[in-house]
Amino acid sequence: MSNPFLKQVFNKDKTFRPKRKFEPGTQRFELHKRAQASLNAGLDLKLAVQLPAGEELNDWVAVHVVDFFNRVNLIYGTISDGCTEQSCPVMSGGPKYEYRWQDEQKFRKPTALSAPRYMDLLMDWIEVQINNEDVFPTSVGTPFPKNFLQVVRKILSRLFRVFVHVYIHHFDRIAQMGSEAHVNTCYKHFYYFVKEFGLIDTKELEPLKEMTARMCH
Repeated sequence: MSNPFLKQVFNKDKTFRPKRKFEPGTQRFELHKRAQASLNAGLDLKLAVQLPAGEELNDWVAVHVVDFFNRVNLIYGTISDGCTEQSCPVMSGGPKYEYRWQDEQKFRKPTALSAPRYMDLLMDWIEVQINNEDVFPTSVGTPFPKNFLQVVRKILSRLFRVFVHVYIHHFDRIAQMGSEAHVNTCYKHFYYFVKEFGLIDTKELEPLKEMTARMCH
């Protein structure tokens, strides 16, 4: 694996933010290992995302959400030097799609922001969610909140927007680094997962519809 991008992505200690780690010995750590083993064994991604027999859906989803956050964060981090206030004054996915930021704190109304500002707020917001014990409990036996899948849908919809922006506005940089195969695999894994469990609205997937049809048949 001589590609520096891949080394960076697969080097588990080198990420752009503090990572949510699964504690060894916990059920979720075992699930995480199982999910990783399936990927490393080159298992068909459509099969790799399926819920293993006897496992809880929320546990399986929690493990994947954290993993996708870490991977997407890394992918964006590798192109972020080319995603600036000047190059990307609007967080968009081509001329037809513009994403506005909204949260419970500062931006109560959907607000147009530059892509880097949007990405910062997005990654911070997701990090807060996945490190919140009330939303993503780490203790075995602590129940997930009733609205867990609702929160997850919002996280995954917003992560999908990172793929949209990266593919439409920064794909030349990904190609230049020789990383398209890896990014495509991450995308396929994400796409099959959200489709398997109905975790994203079809309209959110629209900007990459043609590419997805080619890549994920």
